[in-house]
Amino acid sequence: MGRLLYAVAASAAACAPVLAEAAEPRATVQGEVSGELKATIQKVIGATDRPVENRFEARRRARAAAEDAIAVLRSEGYYGYRVEPDVGESDPPLPVVQISPGPQFRLKSPALSWVGASPDEDTISVANRALTLVPDAPARSVDILGAEGRVLAAIQKRGYADAEAAPLDVLVDHSDTSVLATYRIASGALVRLGGLDIQASGQTQTGFLRGLTPWTAGAVYNPDDVAELERRLLDTGAYDAVTVALSPPGAISGDGYRPVVLSLAERKPRSIEGGASYSTSEGAGVNVRWTHYNRLARADTIALFGQISDRDTRAGGDLSLPHWRRAQQTLRTGAAGYQVKTDAFDATGFGIHADVTRRYGKTSYATVGLSTDYSRTQEIRLNTLTPLGRDLVTFVALSDLLLDRSTDPLDPKAGWRLSARLEPTLIVGDTNLPYLRGVAQGTVYQSLDKGGETVVAARLRLGRIVNGVVDQVPASQRFYAGGGGSVRGFSYQAVGPRFPDGTPRGGVFLMESSLEVRRELTSTWGFAVFADAGAVGSGGPVDFRDLAIGAGFGVRYNLGFAPIRVDIATPVTRRRGEPPFQIYVSIGQSF
Repeated sequence: MGRLLYAVAASAAACAPVLAEAAEPRATVQGEVSGELKATIQKVIGATDRPVENRFEARRRARAAAEDAIAVLRSEGYYGYRVEPDVGESDPPLPVVQISPGPQFRLKSPALSWVGASPDEDTISVANRALTLVPDAPARSVDILGAEGRVLAAIQKRGYADAEAAPLDVLVDHSDTSVLATYRIASGALVRLGGLDIQASGQTQTGFLRGLTPWTAGAVYNPDDVAELERRLLDTGAYDAVTVALSPPGAISGDGYRPVVLSLAERKPRSIEGGASYSTSEGAGVNVRWTHYNRLARADTIALFGQISDRDTRAGGDLSLPHWRRAQQTLRTGAAGYQVKTDAFDATGFGIHADVTRRYGKTSYATVGLSTDYSRTQEIRLNTLTPLGRDLVTFVALSDLLLDRSTDPLDPKAGWRLSARLEPTLIVGDTNLPYLRGVAQGTVYQSLDKGGETVVAARLRLGRIVNGVVDQVPASQRFYAGGGGSVRGFSYQAVGPRFPDGTPRGGVFLMESSLEVRRELTSTWGFAVFADAGAVGSGGPVDFRDLAIGAGFGVRYNLGFAPIRVDIATPVTRRRGEPPFQIYVSIGQSF
């Protein structure tokens, strides 16, 4: 125990950022400069840990700092500035920038003119609204330049794909401290989309590719449609590279439409993946997966997989057909044999399934499906506490919904998610019972600062089995709680009612909740503190007197796309015989 705690403490210490010696500013800002503006200039000038060696070096740094200061002043709308580099009389000499920013210039109403033929009246109105420059607002250069980009994006979205900006005319009037920006835009001709010009050497069917276009021939060009086709193909995972772009202006078909050029680079047709895992509560495991891509020439995936572990051993295969019958719709079907061993039950069986997923946006979806499963389960008989073996055939209809409005699927900083899953089920064999199993979960994420460095995350999960008491429902279908994805601090299935011999009984009601505060220390390292709670009801609604509560902290290491997390949790409501803490290692946030 002591060695383990020492190792954990040493790992946490290694995660802490190394503190460097305080660096000095490259030059000191002096003069009549407001606090916020002065801080911005000083930040842009930057710092260095190399001391000045002579007056020549000090003057060189002062001149470079003056150029940085001028760039900041102009970007913030100060065009009547005075900036003078200087060197102090101290020893060693210190570079100094004397600044008098003058008044902050204000915007006049911007002007928009068209080079060549003008677009239609509606597009002109949209372009003027896209400027969004408010008269008498500070004349910041970033706002002036950003308005030009918004105008181009607005008119391109209305079909003027070749729109471009002529040089921007900005008049700075020192007599009244005003700035007038005149935008000159060449809209070009309205573009209508044609078919696909496919440039690919692979085996993908051209008919499949043409069926994915989100536009019909003759539709007005919209860059979002072109980007959507690229995303649909990349989402299949069957291609190393996908490029979708409008053909050049001269490449017009006989009907007057512009083709869209599609270039594909197919990935290698086969891959083999392997993995291993270990948990103090769930044991060790290894897995392997062999995948064949595009075997049916329609971005499909065929896979064979195998897994051996202390708790879950299985082997099988599955087939995925993306954009099945319509875009954004995936058919998945598969079969697997399995052997599951847990503290609550053992099960051996074979199952097949088929489901269809309809995607909405990037991360929201709805799924419907059917599955059939034959299993032999070994569990504890309720009254006599003797082993009970049941041969069962289970038929399940699936309805699953996820609405995701969070900022990132693996590391959300703000937003929310809502999921719901209903499984009408019929079991026949040694037990005959129809019932409905439902689970719903909501999560919310709130950033406490603009940069998303501190995030509060909360989760609530509820489950219910209707038309079945705990002794009728097979042990493998009941609700359990405890473990890394449930109530941290407790072992797998350790939360909830137990038989007198300590075997988890499971239940027909479930409640889980989590509250977590996540803090980034640097771009790489961070930490989290959390509290989880959960309860399982075996014969009625959840009894909150049996609520299990766990709390702990964790370290996060950012991989760029998601964090590796190491969590240490302890049960606050600990029962006799339970371990004093649990350690969890995973990729991605806990929820």
